Formats: sequence, structure tokens, C-alpha cells
Amino acid sequence: MMVTWLQTLVVGAYVVCTVGLMIYGLHCYVMIFLFLRRQRLSRTQIHETVARFHTARRHSDYPRVTIQLPIYNEADVAERLLWSAANVDYAVDRFDIQVLDDSTDETRDIIDRTVADLRRKGIRITAVRRDNRDNFKAGALANGMELTDAQYIAIFDSDFVVPSQFLKRTVAIIDSDPALACVQSRWGHTNRDENWLTRAQSIGIDGHFTAEQGARSYCSLCMNFNGTAGTWRRSAIEAAGGWQGDTLTEDLDLSYRAQLAGYKIKYDFDLECPAEIPNNVIALKSQQKRWAKGSIETARKLLPRIFASTCLSPIQKLEAFLHLTHYVVAVLMSLLFCLTLPMLLWTPMPKTGWLLTVLWTIVIVSALAPCVMYTGSGWALKRGWPSFAHFPAMLVVGTGLCINNAQAVLEALFGVKSAFIRTPKSGSTDHRSRRGRYRPAANHTLGYVEIIAGVYCMATLLVYLQSSKYLFGFFIAAYAIGLTSFGLLTIRTRLPRRVENRP
Repeated sequence: MMVTWLQTLVVGAYVVCTVGLMIYGLHCYVMIFLFLRRQRLSRTQIHETVARFHTARRHSDYPRVTIQLPIYNEADVAERLLWSAANVDYAVDRFDIQVLDDSTDETRDIIDRTVADLRRKGIRITAVRRDNRDNFKAGALANGMELTDAQYIAIFDSDFVVPSQFLKRTVAIIDSDPALACVQSRWGHTNRDENWLTRAQSIGIDGHFTAEQGARSYCSLCMNFNGTAGTWRRSAIEAAGGWQGDTLTEDLDLSYRAQLAGYKIKYDFDLECPAEIPNNVIALKSQQKRWAKGSIETARKLLPRIFASTCLSPIQKLEAFLHLTHYVVAVLMSLLFCLTLPMLLWTPMPKTGWLLTVLWTIVIVSALAPCVMYTGSGWALKRGWPSFAHFPAMLVVGTGLCINNAQAVLEALFGVKSAFIRTPKSGSTDHRSRRGRYRPAANHTLGYVEIIAGVYCMATLLVYLQSSKYLFGFFIAAYAIGLTSFGLLTIRTRLPRRVENRP
């Protein structure tokens, strides 16, 4: 009786995980379809909007803009950011720059020196410093808003390079529609080809900033500001309740609160803002944990309001749910690899073997969904088949991160709070790989867990192959390779010179 109960529990949990992955996989297919269907018309309309704005406006009539640059201990990239912001092609008397500096190291001296140089060139720029780091980035942005009355506020993180045409495009778009809260640009990459990890990430980021953000914007679905490389309407921030630091993704939180207040967010696919991609596993895991945990924290905070909203349609609410809970996929993936071996050993194969085949068919179709989305995004970006060629590396990254992200999701679900740990950058480019002076602390315990999980997946693969089944072995092997690789890369990391785990 006990065995039957365990069999039912294992099969039931396996089915639930598989169906969940199928739903999120189907969502990827829908996103790329919607993007490809609407992107040409929508991009043309944005180009026309920008052209009309600059035809009708003189430089002296441009709206006032404040560029906010939140920085915390980023000596490797701070100077580059400040100079790029100062060189935007916009009437010099119609914009100013706030360097929101919470740094505690030599970054302060670099900023002071650069600010002085730029002031001598006639740029209106100030370094804004607080006595504390309350609410981290959200607190810095809110504090800066109190010191400006500009109509629009542009925001850039420290690892970005501000394109010269950024303000001319985003201000033209947002000023054309009073219902727009924010204009988000597309992220580019300064170090796409630095190593295999950056190449894999770049394709994943391209997929998000092509299919996902494009589909949401072009089809009037709820979308998000990505925390940087965007321009906000000041009144929309205030109407939404301002910047709040009770989640790790203050950008996602404000985006949805603004849309609940009746505003819209628009995406400019053709405005590319280069940024640095994490070039090592530890930095990537730190970044992904913050994004995963913050997304679920935002879901807990806002989904009740979203479902009760009268200004959002049922389709918009469904998309918001799938968007905010997307990182639950990491939990489903982790449960799936844990349950595959019991499915093979504990359940009677003559009775459930067909079910395992059906479920793994669903898994493979779902797993291919990101590949389809990334390949379609690569086509739209005119990068063609290389997006598909790097799919094995993306698969390793996706499986290797599943335990790291699952832990973040569970912490958020159970209300475990943690500090905002920014992802340190090194200033690397495609032509020069650099080891930055800052490195986040490695979670070695998690690394050992990942290695154990990888070995477990290898054992699952052997049992699977011994049962004369080979069709889905590649995906079981991907878990084994991804988890083992990320675990080994984590535990081999020496203790960093600077530990950034404290606020």
C-alpha cells in the first residue's frame, strides 16, 4: 500500500512539473509569434514618432531631463559611464546629470575627478551622496528625484555606455503620449565574445529584449523597465507611489505599479545601449539570484492587485502572472531531475513507461521553446544561425543555474529577506578581457550541492540508457553537465579580495 502511495505521489508530482514547464514553454512560442507578427509596423511607427518630434521642436524647446547614474563601488567602469552620459546629443542646457554615489572606496575619488573635468566643459553634473544606503538603489533614485524638478528622468547603471542619440529618441517617444510612463531601450553587449559564458548569456538577453519585450510592448501587454537604459516620466513615478525598496527588483515593482495606475510602457527595439555581461559563473549566479528572488517578491506583492485590477484585461493579467512567476521554472526543473530516477526505478514501467515517453516529449518541446525564441530573435537582429549554434552552451547555463535560482524562488516564497547585492563589473570588452577588482562571494555550499545533483543526474542517465531508451538522454545529460560544471566552477573559486555581501 505504501509503495502504491509513493508511486502515485512520484507520478503526480512529475506530471505537475511537466505540465508547468509546458505552459512556460508555450509562452515562449507565443512571445516570438507576437513579436514577429507586429515588429515591423510598430518599429516603423516609433521611427515616425521620433521624426515628427524633431521636425516640430527646436533644441531650445526640448523638455528638461535629468540623467541619474546610481553607482556603488564601481571603480572599473564609473569614469566611462560619466563621460558617455555627458556626451549625449541633446541641448546642453536642457539636461543635467546626477551621479548617485553610494560608494565607500576609491570610486568616490574617480567620480569627483571626473565630475570636476566635466563641469569645466560646461556639463551640469553633480555627485549626490547620502549618509546611508537605505533601500539601496531604490533609495538612491528616490533621493535624487527630490533634488530635481525635471519632467523626465533617464537611468543608467554603471556598466552601461550611454548612446549619443539616447535622449533624442526616448524623449521624443515619451513626450508624444501623456499615457507613457517609461520608454525602455534594448540592451547591447560590450563583451559578447569574451568567453563561452558571455556568448551564451548574450543570446538569452537578446531573446528577452527582442521577443519578450517586443511582444509585450507591441501587443499592449504589461511589460517592465529593466532597471537601466530607460527614460521615465516623473509624474508617472509619483502617481505609482515612487521608488520602493521592499523587493530586490525595484524596477519591476515600479513598472507594474505604474501600469496599475493606468500608464503604459513602450519599448524601442532600435535603440541599443551597450552593457557588460557577467564574465564568470559567480557573478552570473549572484545576478540571477537577485533577479529571481526579486521577481517572486514582486509577484507576492502585486499579483493580488493585478488580479483585482479593473484597468487590466484578462489577457494582460495572464501575461503578468506568467511574466512575474517565470523563475518558478527553476523549481520545476529541479524537481524534474530529482523525480526522473524514481520514475525509472519505482514505477512499474509496463504501466507507466508510455507516460514517461509522453511527459519527456512535452519536456523536449518545452525545452526547445527558448531555442526557437532565441533563434527568431537572432534573425530579427540579423545574427542568423549563430544563435542556434550556441544553444548547447545556453542549455548548460540554463540547467546549471536551476538550483541557484530555485533557492532564490523558495526564499522569496517563504519571505526570507536579503540585501541588494549588485553585480560587480570589470570593464571587459570583446577585445580586452579584464579581471575586475570586485568579486562577489561564492556560495561554496551550493557548489557542492550542484556537484552532488550533477552526479545524481549522471546516475539517472545511466539507468535511462540501460532501459534501452535513448531519445531524451541528451536532456538528462544536459542537467548532469550543467550542474556539475557550475558546481565545480563555484567551489574552485578562491575567496574574493572584496566581499560585497553586506550593505
